Amino acid sequence: MIFGLGYGLERLREIPWLHDSALWYWGDIDTHGFGILNRLRASLPHARSLLMDRPTLMGHHPLWGQEPEEKRYTGHPTRLTADEQALFEELRADRLGARVRLEQERISFSAVERAVAATEVITQGR
Repeated sequence: MIFGLGYGLERLREIPWLHDSALWYWGDIDTHGFGILNRLRASLPHARSLLMDRPTLMGHHPLWGQEPEEKRYTGHPTRLTADEQALFEELRADRLGARVRLEQERISFSAVERAVAATEVITQGR
C-alpha cells in the first residue's frame, strides 16, 4: 500500500512493477479526489478506484462535510469511468448539496473491510 502522495503520485510511474500490478486508488469523494484519480490514470491507466462511488457516498450521508472552495478541481477529467464521471459531475454541479465531500477516513471500517475483500476477489480473477 502507498499512502499520502496526493498530487505527488506521478512519481509512481517510475516504479516498473506497478505497471503490471493490480492498483487501487482510494481518495476522498469530492472533486479533488476525482481530479487526483484522473491524474493517476495518466501514468497508470489500469488503476481502479476503491470506495469512490455513489453508494458509498449516499451510505455515509451523516458524515458528509464540505470541500473547501479553493481546493475544488476545476479541470475536465478524461480518464474516469462512466460511473465516476457521473458522480464527479453531480459533485461539481452541487446537485447533492453545496460542495459535498466525504473524506476517506470517515468511511466505516466495515465498508472498508468489504471493499478490500472484494478487491482481492477481483484481483485474483484478473
